[in-house]
Amino acid sequence: MSIQEQIKEVVTTHPVVLFMKGTKQFPQCGFSSRAVQLLNAVGAQYVTVNVLENPEVRQGIKEYSNWPTIPQLYVNGEFVGGADILQEMYEAGELQELVGAQ
Repeated sequence: MSIQEQIKEVVTTHPVVLFMKGTKQFPQCGFSSRAVQLLNAVGAQYVTVNVLENPEVRQGIKEYSNWPTIPQLYVNGEFVGGADILQEMYEAGELQELVGAQ
């Protein structure tokens, strides 16, 4: 299975997936930490993928989404955005509607 197929399987198997640097318990960059804080603030149930564990995933997710940065949030198989977009959505009340207490 190619890395793109593996990524597609993860984003379509789980309703909410965050590709990030580190883990929920120990984010390893400020942007990933912010994304976790925002998702936790709205009570989202989500899984994370630590891109630091696999360079293929780290590069592959950027190609999969055509988005250059990490973290990346996927909801119901669709790419939502990174930390800045999540922040904007949170402030507008959209993140709560999208992933809150699913």
